[in-house]
Amino acid sequence: MDIRYLADQVRYQRMDTAELRQTFLIDDLFQPGKVVLHYTEADRAIVGSVVPLAKTLTLTGGKELASDYFGQRREVGIINIGASGKVGLDDQEYILENSEAIYIGRGCRKIRFMSKNKRSPAKFYLLSYPAHHSYPHKKIRLAEAEAVQLGSSEMSNKRTIHKYIRPPAVKSCQLVMGMTILESGSIWNTMVPHTHERRTEVYLYFNMGEQIVFHFMGKPEQTRHLVIREGQAVISPSWSIHAGAGTKAYSFIWGMGGENQEFGDMDGVSMERIS
Repeated sequence: MDIRYLADQVRYQRMDTAELRQTFLIDDLFQPGKVVLHYTEADRAIVGSVVPLAKTLTLTGGKELASDYFGQRREVGIINIGASGKVGLDDQEYILENSEAIYIGRGCRKIRFMSKNKRSPAKFYLLSYPAHHSYPHKKIRLAEAEAVQLGSSEMSNKRTIHKYIRPPAVKSCQLVMGMTILESGSIWNTMVPHTHERRTEVYLYFNMGEQIVFHFMGKPEQTRHLVIREGQAVISPSWSIHAGAGTKAYSFIWGMGGENQEFGDMDGVSMERIS
């Protein structure tokens, strides 16, 4: 498990492009046949992926978590962006098709992953935060997620936000998670931008093929950008904006954890402040 220590809002101003990417960008996800995990000090989030082939893959505890098993003190959100797969939770199994999600409550001892076809594997993206209470596991289909349409074609940001893990539909301790799908011809997300002084947010960009997204981050008065490619994720600390523009339409999974679960708890940034 990789350990990430993030820069604060002063140090990041002196970082070059390579240092910014090394600190905030996760670019090694979705390796065939492997579990990839990144532990960040920001709200103690774990960002990862699991791509099972012929063998079943599992999440385990260990020194980094000081736990007997991965879910001992943690809740987990998983969204499958690949082909059909299966998630095993102790003595239960859940089939996850593309764009389906599952919430895993604290205390699950055995978390395992399988693909229906090793030549067309599932691609499980996961986000995990510490949990103080055990809530029931719950599978969420795309059609069951709360859908909110935002933006317009004129502003090149017409998109649908699908809220998978969010109370009261799915009870969790602090994890909030969903997926945003941009319509063809739209390229902008989260513009006008905002910050979350009380929460960390992570974006996973996908459905972009060989194209790229320019992800904007940093203090509103001193923004920087990261070039993002298919299947890469960005850790956004509480003081940073998080917005992006792609060379084509794309999708991204967003996830948050921290002080509260209020979706609207954000500090808006006016266009006049952005520089």
